[in-house]
Amino acid sequence: MASTETASLTYAFDAYCAWCFGFGPTLRAFAEENAHRIRIRVVSAGLYTGARTLPIAAHPHLSAERGTITRLTGATFGTGYDRALSRGTTVLDSTAAAAGLAALRDQPGISELDAAEAMQRAWFVDGRSLSDAEVYREMAVALGLDADAVTAVFDSPAGRVKARADFRALRRLRVLSYPTLLLDTAHGADQLGGAGSTAASLTAALDQRLTTSLPQAPVQDLPLQGELS
Repeated sequence: MASTETASLTYAFDAYCAWCFGFGPTLRAFAEENAHRIRIRVVSAGLYTGARTLPIAAHPHLSAERGTITRLTGATFGTGYDRALSRGTTVLDSTAAAAGLAALRDQPGISELDAAEAMQRAWFVDGRSLSDAEVYREMAVALGLDADAVTAVFDSPAGRVKARADFRALRRLRVLSYPTLLLDTAHGADQLGGAGSTAASLTAALDQRLTTSLPQAPVQDLPLQGELS
């Protein structure tokens, strides 16, 4: 591929995914290093939907895996998250979180990575529910966005429609674990890396793929099939 072309990548992410939180600094470093030749689309995974939409106390593995994530990635969880774990009452609802990402992502001039990082800070540092419209209002202000427009999308049925479109897109791509970073090519999505990757390894993988791969339309432009329950 010519060096002047921009490669399209899909980041399969869930705002409630602790491993995605740990992967965030690696992805940021990779994105900044390769800003001249890539664009990244952040797509919500739907980790906690349907019967899994439960209070955090119903997911005891989250407390146990925190130490592992910190040890392997250096991620620092905040005291607000500690309090949320202790209370155990916050409902993990990935549909609401995905609607929130869609509301932020659709605003003019937004960096999708900035939006994803803001959401994960709200939960994994401050312990704030991603089902709360006021949280998105505050994020919008911090990101320089139209807060009324963001909360209007979040509160509307359209926000949930966009959330489920993200879930269907990743199901179609057969992404089964998160975080996952994919290069969109003429032959389909090609995985570059995930939670255990470094920025250097992602760049090396990108260099290798770009010698043989061509970009294709971003995920949001592709026909979607299937539905999550």
